[in-house]
Amino acid sequence: MKWLFLLAPLLLAACVSADGGRESLNGIAADYVKLQLAIGEKEQGYVDAYYGPPEWQAEAKAKPQTLPALAVRAAVLTVRLRSLADARLQPIERRRRDFLLAQLRAASTRLRMLQGAKLGFADEAEGQFGVRPELKPLAAYDAVLARIERLVPGAGPLADRVDAFQNRFNIPKDRLEPVFRAAIAECRRRTLAHIALPPGETFTLEFVTGKSWSGYNWYKGNSTSLIQVNTDLPIRLGRAVDLGCHEGYPGHHVYNVLLEEKLAKARGWVEFTLYPLYSPQSFIAEGSANYGVELAFPDEERLRFETAVLYPLAGLPTREAAAYFELREAMQDLAGARFTIARDYLEGRIDRARAVGLAQKYQLVSKARAEQSIAFTEQYRSYVINYGLGLDHVRAYLESFGEAPERRWAAMESLLSGPTLPRDLVVP
Repeated sequence: MKWLFLLAPLLLAACVSADGGRESLNGIAADYVKLQLAIGEKEQGYVDAYYGPPEWQAEAKAKPQTLPALAVRAAVLTVRLRSLADARLQPIERRRRDFLLAQLRAASTRLRMLQGAKLGFADEAEGQFGVRPELKPLAAYDAVLARIERLVPGAGPLADRVDAFQNRFNIPKDRLEPVFRAAIAECRRRTLAHIALPPGETFTLEFVTGKSWSGYNWYKGNSTSLIQVNTDLPIRLGRAVDLGCHEGYPGHHVYNVLLEEKLAKARGWVEFTLYPLYSPQSFIAEGSANYGVELAFPDEERLRFETAVLYPLAGLPTREAAAYFELREAMQDLAGARFTIARDYLEGRIDRARAVGLAQKYQLVSKARAEQSIAFTEQYRSYVINYGLGLDHVRAYLESFGEAPERRWAAMESLLSGPTLPRDLVVP
């Protein structure tokens, strides 16, 4: 193909520029952002957030490029980064370079996929998110199902019993906004007790329909987020704190605010004015957002808050609150089953109907919720690993700092404020 013949001279030019001393991380970072914006013009949703120079985004729209040309640009940027030897860089600059290299590897993987490459689930996940998942067979979760059987006894399929029990905790639609605002406010209060955020940081809350996800944070820059909650299916009380912490505090909103303040503004690292969805950043973002729930509400503090504040706001009785809490805790051990189902479906081992049936059985949800889960897999593919595996990695890393909450919060802030990669979470 023509672009292959163009690649060699471009790579040579990049090396000459670096060797001549004219190369800099700032220059590469600017070209990296422009590349990501150009890729974003090829795939809706690829750029999750951008608040950098508007003229760069306008240029990407005005001068679209082919996918092969974008792949060449990614390869050239990779060579330019690798030409920056450790001896020329301070430790923080090495972390910055390595972060950009990882992001470019993800971009190159995504460009291959956009051009029709068929990757295995593990290869796809590793290429985009920097972690190779090792998935268990579904039979490994049968013991968890047996344990949950004892929590929700009765006749009929376990998924039906669990779904019926959880439906007792559906928040009436006219109570959704006060419940969610109270939950987010408490998540924010607990986070601000440990992490300082800039004055004026804020969010807008919206309830939407027609989505494959249950909640989303759209970061707008200037310490502002739009948090959306999907109401296609009834929302249960337990999701209020989940989404309040995950999408807000200390989750996605705080992550993006800290990157903007600590890196984009304080250091002038323009690459942090953009967040590409299919990148190692998402492994950090989703894992830290999920662990943020546990960090903000340790032990049974969450149950006490829900019982004292959220149940009354929702107009729900509290007599079964403890049983509902215990069930939700037990169901967390089924998280990995979703990834195995996703792999088998995406690799063609099972068809959609079978994937929906397995999601019902191993995620213990209704058919409608199972279909929403599979729709998410169809849209986002191996992205699903970021939730459970990301949580496992972040939990192990932060809890290695000891049991003192102050130490874990400090480690969380540091994790969220730097060019952190999945490999940085490996505990010796």
